Amino acid sequence: MKYKPPIAVKKTKIIKQFSYERNDSYFWLKDKNWQNVLSDPRCLNKEIKQHLEAENKYTNLIMEETKNLQETLFLQMKERVFDNECSIELKDGEWLYYSKYQKNLEFSLYCRKKQFTQQEQILLNPNLIPHTNDYIKISHVQHSPDHQWLAYAQDNNGSEIWEIHLQSIEMQPTFKTNIQNSTGEFTFSSCSQYVFWIYRDALGRPTKIFRHEILSGKNSLVYEEKDSGYFLNIRRSLSNKWIYLIARTHDTDEVWLIAQNNPTAQPMCFKKRKRGLQYEVFDWNNHFIIKTNADGAYNFKFMRMPIPDCVTHDGFTKLMWQEWLPHQPKQFVLNAIAYSDYFVWLERYEASLRIVIMNKLGQTEYISGDGSAYTLSLIDILNPNSDAILYTFESLICPKIWKSYHVLTQHDEIIKTQQFNIPFSTNDYMTERLWAEAADGETIPITVAYRKDIKQNGGNPLLLYGYGAYGYAIDPTFSNDAMNYIQQGWVYAIAHIRGGSEKGWKWFLDGRKFNKTKSFTDFITCADYLVQQNWTKPKSIVANGRSAGGMVMGYIANLRPDLFAGIIAEVPFVDVLNTMSDCLLPLTPPEWPEWGNPIENRHAYEYIASYSPYDTIKKQNYPAILAVGGLTDPRVTYWEPAKWVAKLREYNQSNEPILLKMNMDSGHGGLTGRYDSLKEAAFIQAFANFVIHPHTH
Repeated sequence: MKYKPPIAVKKTKIIKQFSYERNDSYFWLKDKNWQNVLSDPRCLNKEIKQHLEAENKYTNLIMEETKNLQETLFLQMKERVFDNECSIELKDGEWLYYSKYQKNLEFSLYCRKKQFTQQEQILLNPNLIPHTNDYIKISHVQHSPDHQWLAYAQDNNGSEIWEIHLQSIEMQPTFKTNIQNSTGEFTFSSCSQYVFWIYRDALGRPTKIFRHEILSGKNSLVYEEKDSGYFLNIRRSLSNKWIYLIARTHDTDEVWLIAQNNPTAQPMCFKKRKRGLQYEVFDWNNHFIIKTNADGAYNFKFMRMPIPDCVTHDGFTKLMWQEWLPHQPKQFVLNAIAYSDYFVWLERYEASLRIVIMNKLGQTEYISGDGSAYTLSLIDILNPNSDAILYTFESLICPKIWKSYHVLTQHDEIIKTQQFNIPFSTNDYMTERLWAEAADGETIPITVAYRKDIKQNGGNPLLLYGYGAYGYAIDPTFSNDAMNYIQQGWVYAIAHIRGGSEKGWKWFLDGRKFNKTKSFTDFITCADYLVQQNWTKPKSIVANGRSAGGMVMGYIANLRPDLFAGIIAEVPFVDVLNTMSDCLLPLTPPEWPEWGNPIENRHAYEYIASYSPYDTIKKQNYPAILAVGGLTDPRVTYWEPAKWVAKLREYNQSNEPILLKMNMDSGHGGLTGRYDSLKEAAFIQAFANFVIHPHTH
């Protein structure tokens, strides 16, 4: 090998749980003051910093021969980015709100204009916000219902320690203030005098909801969550009549309500939490509509309850829910929007999506896409009185199309299509849905996309992406990144493995907790199937997974290294046993329902230990591996990929490179900015090409 990789020193660290004992030689890569590192990377221990910098140096040396390729791949993607991309305009009162890019700028501008005029007002230009490093992220940009205030959340280093910034729009001089230590989530009251926001504690958990009085700056505690296993969310109803405070885990919900006509009142509990009961509340047609899994409705159903004229101190907990739209076992209900005259929801059937529109008479109509391998998405609106349903259509080979379905005339109107700086034709490509059969008889959906001139002869390089966790479906959306692979002659494939929800909520449950290994074996089944069907061959496949999908990458590297030329694991959750055994980490208690609690449950310990990628590394020939991490990542902490790479090198018996790319000033989402993010994507694509095509190390 031309360059020698850095070798992490081994330090004895004995960990005892139940009757088991293990030595974690690379435990020292976890900084003792990791919480300080998240908020200020300059606090990183010197020895750890030197090791991570050595890893980055080695990775750059190995990838040096791909520099020209990286630039080519970056320029290909940049050409596909429309310089002056603009969002659709959303109507709210007399105003139209939208965002837009300007040529060569990293971040979009947030703007508005009065309807029927072209006089534009720039509300926020993130490109002008000063920041001390290469990272800044702006999110949750909102205007107040009276159009006088603008608020947004700002993260300065990727650690997800957000500041909420508030400023007046018309007042001169502009009134400005900010709120520290937030999760970034907030909403205005309908009177526009208050902002409800979520506090983030020292462990990175959402624990309190405050009401912030804008002009005085006073913060009043509204709700406090005592259980560290719960997340908090806030949303304002589209009708502007209610604020919903939501405490939730991955399988349990509890909703508290504040009437918008009395924003300083104490919240009222809608229904007390009960382990396993999930529900979401909407107000529509003088009723609360409840999406729920009650009574065994695993794919969710809708119930309802008349909105009472007044509510007692007990809140709504003693009021009865009524059956409304029954559970359909083959139809998985997703998100919903309560327009004034229509209740609209998205549902999935056998991995395909459709939109359902119901009027106040109970009559329904449907919007579907062509074919099977596509994605439909509902667009959140600002005007509840609209009679046009806004949604998008896209696929791996079809750029996003924004549509407006006019319910009264049943006219489906295209209002915008995704634009490019260079010509692009969907007709040059193909996409289809395949089905692989698992050992237990389940059929696993696979979406593939490729150039029309690609032959199914076993000679194609193939990128196989997988996730399989939290019930999150990886739908086939149009991606600049994926299209670059496809244009190069790759087959691009998504394995819709168990743990996601592509085939309904049961698909999630079948790949969760003590069923977790099915996610991993499903991915291998999909890879084997694509080989059997001559889409590719062994050692012509590059596997890619991110976050919890990185766990899949770690497992397949240990179990079937013979299948893959390379494995790309972005911010990979691979040190599962240690992380789930550390109750001080931000996400550990909320994650126990997903993976199990190895601190208190011996079976959970044994099961996690049987598959945890870091703990099951063995002496064998590993394929080339690229791990990408973020120093300030609070979700998958930096030491997980760092430890994983160090141990892989110790056990690897092949000459294939094991690389770590650690972003020293970003977190879980990687680099921000529309061009900077493309550079990271080009680096990863170059690695994929590097391991597929003949090379020497």
